[in-house]
Amino acid sequence: MRQLLRNIALIGIGLVAGIAATIQLSATAQQGANTLPLDELRTLSNVFGQIKREYVEPIEDKQLLTDAVKGMVSSLDPHSAYLDKKDFAEMQEQTAGKFAGLGIEITSEDGLVKVLNPIEGSPAAKAGLQAGDLITRLDDKPVRGMSLDKAVRTMRGTPGTKITLTIFRKSEERTFPVTITRAEIKVQSIKAKIVDNNIAWVRITSFQERTIPDLAKKLAELANKDPKLKGLVLDLRNNGGGLLQGAVGVAAAFLPPGAVIVSTKGQAPDSRQVFNAVPAMYKLNESGDPLDEVPPLFKKIPMVVLVNAYSASASEIVAGALQDFKRATIIGKTTFGKGSVQTVRPLSSDSALKITTAYYYTPNGRSIQAFGIKPDIPVDQNKDGDPDDVLITREIDSEKHLRNKQSSEEALIKDREKRRLQELQLIEERNAKKTPEEREKEKGKRPPEFGSNEDFMLQQAVAFLSGQTVKRSASKLE
Repeated sequence: MRQLLRNIALIGIGLVAGIAATIQLSATAQQGANTLPLDELRTLSNVFGQIKREYVEPIEDKQLLTDAVKGMVSSLDPHSAYLDKKDFAEMQEQTAGKFAGLGIEITSEDGLVKVLNPIEGSPAAKAGLQAGDLITRLDDKPVRGMSLDKAVRTMRGTPGTKITLTIFRKSEERTFPVTITRAEIKVQSIKAKIVDNNIAWVRITSFQERTIPDLAKKLAELANKDPKLKGLVLDLRNNGGGLLQGAVGVAAAFLPPGAVIVSTKGQAPDSRQVFNAVPAMYKLNESGDPLDEVPPLFKKIPMVVLVNAYSASASEIVAGALQDFKRATIIGKTTFGKGSVQTVRPLSSDSALKITTAYYYTPNGRSIQAFGIKPDIPVDQNKDGDPDDVLITREIDSEKHLRNKQSSEEALIKDREKRRLQELQLIEERNAKKTPEEREKEKGKRPPEFGSNEDFMLQQAVAFLSGQTVKRSASKLE
């Protein structure tokens, strides 16, 4: 069990998604369902031989076999990947919260690199990159046709060196270059402070190895700073996920001991598990319970959880558990909808297969795959609304996403397409009425910093906890 817990990780959607692999073919038959399909293997062998003999230029055997498995794994779903030596090391750096690069979580969209989230305080965030930006060129190299793992490796590099990204920003319909200096990224996954009316704000940017003990420390500091706390805002916006243990531990900090937080179901016996609010289910390198120093008041203090379309995976586990237990009110926008578990299976000392092994379910048995967590109170990020939400890509928009086994997605997909067209038409009409000055002003507009005085969604969370009126979103695309 202990080793299993160490192996299972919900890897955030911004981690390296490039896939490479090695393949071993055995001449001996495997048992039962693992019997090798000989006809298909002959086809693979014939294609391999034909390429070696007739392709326009010689190709190494290793590259051909690596690319063959790359295609096999990439056809499964958007989150399975082979991790070669470099990818595996980068994944370990990310979960440890330290790596060198620009500080952005990315995915692919229409052959380009899409920014999911610039990490707060990173060179990318300071340069003004925004969630939803599309990267079209890296220095002088076009991104289209480049694998995502190659794009990641191009952006990574020695601290102090520079790279120029060409950005296409949909919301402003413009393309522009941004030169960013690489740096060592040290991600502090927990931020906290006291906001208005004795209400605390705790932001978790990702779920890493240090998230649980760091959360316990921050909660203790908040209680000492303000013994009269009457509310807590747990901010999971733009949190793309991370370690499953981190999600279980964060939820456990606010739920009764032993409470069911999440369950997983898959084909393999060890993928069928129930995770409870007990130390064995969430501690990693600690000798005791890392939540021991959390003050008891956080088990009962009124709570709000802030989420948006970039809250994914482990974030959705926490939000779903707190929502099912009615421990917290979920405010914001519908989450990304990644309701699957990726298990990292080491293949050697420096390589691994990150493979989707299970669906996960909230305490009430809900699968949120493709649908996401719907907020109890939909609220916009901006005071004047979020018209650009129509451009956001969620799990359900990916062609290769796993289907939800509990509910049909067809009605939702058609409804999203219909509403997207309606919203886009409204955006065009509004843009047509804008003056050149208004358009120029919007180009320089940046989204409010989370936790700042301009953070409208946080303002609404504080209002809710203070018993005041909340301005709900008018959009039908929460």
